[in-house]
Amino acid sequence: MSLYHEAADILSEAAGGGGNLKSKVFSNKTLKSPVAQVYALALETCKWSPVLKEIIEKADLLRLERKLTPVLSLLLVHDLLLAKGGISLPTSHGLRASVERHRARLSSELARARIRRHAPTVELLRSQVDAQAQQAGYPRWVRINTLVTCLEDQLDTTFAHFERVLNIKAVIVPNGEKLIYIDPHIPNLVAASPNVDLTKTEAYASGAIILQDKASCFPAYLLDPGSEDGDVLDACAAPGNKTTHLAAILYQHHPDPMHFDQAVIACEKDRTRAGTLDKMVKKAAADQICKLLLGQDFLKIDPNDPRYRNVGALLLDPSCSGSGIVGRDCIPTIHLPRDSIEGNPQPKLDGSKKRKRETNEEEEGQQESRALVDDDGGMILVGSDPELEERLGALSSFQLMLLLHAFKFPSAKKITYSTCSIYAEENEKVVGRALQSHVARARGWKILARKDQVRGLREWPIRGELASCDSNEGIADAVIRSYKDDGRGVMGFFVAGFVRDDKAASLVEREDRRGDGASRDGKEEPYVRDESGMVVRDPSTGMPVLKRTGKPVPLPEEIHIRAPSANAGGGGEDSDDDGPYVKDENGMIVRDDEGMPFLRRKPSTSTGLLLGPLETVAEEEGVEAGEEEEEEEEEEEWEGFDD
Repeated sequence: MSLYHEAADILSEAAGGGGNLKSKVFSNKTLKSPVAQVYALALETCKWSPVLKEIIEKADLLRLERKLTPVLSLLLVHDLLLAKGGISLPTSHGLRASVERHRARLSSELARARIRRHAPTVELLRSQVDAQAQQAGYPRWVRINTLVTCLEDQLDTTFAHFERVLNIKAVIVPNGEKLIYIDPHIPNLVAASPNVDLTKTEAYASGAIILQDKASCFPAYLLDPGSEDGDVLDACAAPGNKTTHLAAILYQHHPDPMHFDQAVIACEKDRTRAGTLDKMVKKAAADQICKLLLGQDFLKIDPNDPRYRNVGALLLDPSCSGSGIVGRDCIPTIHLPRDSIEGNPQPKLDGSKKRKRETNEEEEGQQESRALVDDDGGMILVGSDPELEERLGALSSFQLMLLLHAFKFPSAKKITYSTCSIYAEENEKVVGRALQSHVARARGWKILARKDQVRGLREWPIRGELASCDSNEGIADAVIRSYKDDGRGVMGFFVAGFVRDDKAASLVEREDRRGDGASRDGKEEPYVRDESGMVVRDPSTGMPVLKRTGKPVPLPEEIHIRAPSANAGGGGEDSDDDGPYVKDENGMIVRDDEGMPFLRRKPSTSTGLLLGPLETVAEEEGVEAGEEEEEEEEEEEWEGFDD
């Protein structure tokens, strides 16, 4: 199969189903042509397709050469008119001959297309095509790697011929000029004109500059690790942009770089992505600071392992829906020429759509699929709301699990949690569930308030969704969001900071210091807990479930006290459908200062219901000491509600 047939197959298949053009090409193991050549041909043909479509239609090529398909005609005409070496096929090859015999007509139509676009030369037309192919509204964000260079040096070298502008809007409009904007929120970050290919510069090759979206710089900058924070752990590190950003900040903050004694511990459980991480860290000259745990699952790390006793800060950027990603390498729209005999235009192959859309009326009401992006840039198509809800539920459960695990590191004082998602289920909702968890309350974790954040992010105007924070204005103002297509030139992103307050740690925290899961007497805690650290309880009695038996602690016989009937005016005894405990007007169990619940009790003739803490009921009902000892032998002693 020729280069052109392979490129045509990839464009037809990938554009119909969405995805990432680069990953589609480079992950294809069946290609016989050079992979880089297939990718370059496919990408350039997509960019030029509006112009090529005009040329092919004006030359009536598809009518004259019936064996050519619209996609093949675009690929062949592109190389005939625009590639330096022409069509990469033998002179006698049928495909090459079918196009070259119309060279004169095609060249004339190229000249007319150039004139219509007011481009005196083909090179100026090429600049127009390149500028139009860039995603409007998104610059090239460039982080200056301070482990290798500094902002001033790069302004004098790499960006010496760029014109400096004072607002981002001047940069994000493609106009062919070389412009640069110094970002006011993130130190050592600049936005460059999208039409400039910085990957061909010496600074990029040496690791002096790193292409990284502005929003992707938020987590490390918000964490802001210093010399007092000890080691920093990056839980889901690949591909390594945030890892190397952490290394640069940590090194910059150290008072004595000559005696640097801290490390960025980077975990990546996927072996393939771990290889990418390793290359990135070495390229950025961060290999002396970063300790890579390649193939290591963060959830399998024991927080109490002595190797992590100095971890004082953690960065969590787990797998997410990727719904905020700006896909530079997604399949671009391919404008296909039409056959003049049939008189009907071929449908556009639009990679920004998640599946092919039919043009007939029967499909107009069809629901459009939504695409979630995995860690490797591949698309996961979600076609219905229930399917999306299920996917987001699975992702958010995993994200919460990682965050709760991070809370358990004994020396940790600060954490950032981030996603490139637009969905509250993965963002504000995860933060809310984490803050309500047993481990967060026990260890004193709270949200990093806006007033305590680093200046650049404190001044960032886009904050969390109030409704998704249960109307908690403090949390909504503390978390940070960004939205794609809002004129700020960034991707959709979310980040929240957490800090630990030892003074706010609860009684459970002081108990846990004697050993995680220990009870008051130093023994292993007998109760089952869920993933959030909450004690699992029987829904009918409210009693905790025992680890040993898997059954709830039984209520002693003396505690099964009936409540008075509402119809009897307090004089009769009916069954208690609401359970044995007193509840307030919101339906919450009333507890004493020790956290013990109050029981409904038999009414006094004068006062009606009397209240009494659970642990005093046995004495008030005259339970003998011997009976208590017998009960203790039969079941493990219930030590009260501790959540």
